[in-house]
Amino acid sequence: MAGVQDQLEIKFRLTDGSDIGPRSFPAATSVATLKESILAQWPKEKENGPRTVKDVKLISAGKILENNRTVRECQSPLCDIPGGVTTMHVVVQPPSEKDRKDADQRKQNKCICVIL
Repeated sequence: MAGVQDQLEIKFRLTDGSDIGPRSFPAATSVATLKESILAQWPKEKENGPRTVKDVKLISAGKILENNRTVRECQSPLCDIPGGVTTMHVVVQPPSEKDRKDADQRKQNKCICVIL
């Protein structure tokens, strides 16, 4: 029975109500690894997807999960039913104002040289 509890079925609910998964993860999986999995499985047709793990926030049982924690540490005894599917909500942070300004400035700083 311990082997069953060492694996958790997790699905990731996106803000538009669609899901990624469910998929089985070992209980020792870090939250950062879950985020990497989300990046790899992100639907290509969806706009404004995350670019890096830092752009993704995972919420489970009303708590934002920290990257260095494991799935086992984040389990809620009240919300997570053994053998059931755990739903984690995915929030994508929009690029910060500084990141947008930096990107705009890089676009404007193009140099064109012509040698005659």
